[in-house]
Amino acid sequence: MKVAAVIVAAGRGTRAGGGVPKQWRDLGGLTVAARSIAAFRNHPRVGRVVLVLHPDDMGLAAGWLGHADMAVVAGGATRAQSVGAGLAALAEDTPDRVLIHDVARPLVSAMLIDRVIDALDTAPGAAPALAVTDALWTGDAGRVTGTQDREGLWRAQTPQGFHFAPILAAHRTAPADAADDVAVARAAGLDVSIVEGEERNLKITAATDFARAESYLGDAMDIRCGNGFDVHAFTEGDAVILCGVSIPHTHALLGHSDADVGMHTVTDAIYGALAEGDIGRHFPPFDPQWKGAASDIFLRHAAELAVSRGFVVSNVDLTLICEAPKIGPHAIAMAQTLAQIIGIDADRVSVKATTSEGLGFPGRKEGIAAMATVTLVSA
Repeated sequence: MKVAAVIVAAGRGTRAGGGVPKQWRDLGGLTVAARSIAAFRNHPRVGRVVLVLHPDDMGLAAGWLGHADMAVVAGGATRAQSVGAGLAALAEDTPDRVLIHDVARPLVSAMLIDRVIDALDTAPGAAPALAVTDALWTGDAGRVTGTQDREGLWRAQTPQGFHFAPILAAHRTAPADAADDVAVARAAGLDVSIVEGEERNLKITAATDFARAESYLGDAMDIRCGNGFDVHAFTEGDAVILCGVSIPHTHALLGHSDADVGMHTVTDAIYGALAEGDIGRHFPPFDPQWKGAASDIFLRHAAELAVSRGFVVSNVDLTLICEAPKIGPHAIAMAQTLAQIIGIDADRVSVKATTSEGLGFPGRKEGIAAMATVTLVSA
C-alpha cells in the first residue's frame, strides 16, 4: 500500500504577524514548514511528500527538491486549487492513499497520522476532529444574542486522508470556495470517517498561537538515548557486510543472520532507547526464519517501533572497531544506507572506525566490534 502526503503551504499567513508568511517563521528552532514536512517524511508509512507553495515562494524550495521522496509545486489562488495542484503531481505514479495537511499544523504526531491511515481501511475518507465541549453563543455588537446547541459539532483538523483516485476526481470538479477536503469529498458523495484529533495539533493562525505551540513543544519533548554494542567473529568467506554495504575481505562475519555487526549495533541502540531489550527479544536467534536474514529487517522494525511510540530518530553515532577491512572508503555509503532505512537525512548519521592498537580480539584480527549511540526525540 503506497501512501503519499500533500502539504499545503501556498497561503500568505499574514495574520500571524512576524513580517513573513507564518510557514517560514521559526518555531522552536525549525520553521513551521520544516516541522510539518518532517512529520510526514519521517513517518515510515508515508513514501512521498508533495509540498505546495505560493508561486512567490518557489525559490525557497531548493533544499527539499534535493530529496528523491519530495516534489514541490506551485499552488493556486484558492486552497482547493492548491490541493488540486498537489494531487496532480502524484497522478503519474499514483499512491493508494493520500493525506492532505495544512502546513500551519506543525505539531501533528505520528500516532495521529497512523489513525487517519488506518481509518481508510474501512472508509473512502477519514479526518481527525475534536468534539466541541464549550458552550456556544451567537453575538452581535459585542453582546450575546443567543446560544447554539453544540451536540454533534466537531473542530476539524488535518491531515485529511482519502483513497487517491476518488479524491483526485472530486477535486477536478470541486467548487473553488470549498472549506477543506472533507467538503470536497462530501460534495462528491464520499463518506468521511471521524478519527480522534489532538489538542496539540493546533492550527497556527494568530500571533498568540506561536506561544501556545512553543508551550506544547516544551511540555511534550521527550528525549531518549540508547547505546548498542555487538561483536561478530570472522569466518571463512570473501566479504563482510557492514551497515548494508558488502566490502571485499579475506574473511566473512559469523552470525545467525547476515552478521552485519554495524546494523545490529544501531538496532540495539534504538531498542535500548525505547527500553525494548535487544534484537534477540524481537528476532530470536533460535528461530530458523531469521537464519541468513538481511539485517535491514531488524533496523527497519526498530525504527518503525520508535515512530509508533511517537519518536523520531534524531541522530546515530556508530563506531566500528577493527584492524581490517578499511572502513573509511565506505563510511559515507554506510551512513546513507542506514539513513535510508531509518528514514532520516544522511547528515544525521555518523559512521566511523578505530582500531584497538593490536589489543584484544579485534587487534588479533579475529572479528569486528561495534558500538553506537542513538538519540530519539518525541515527534
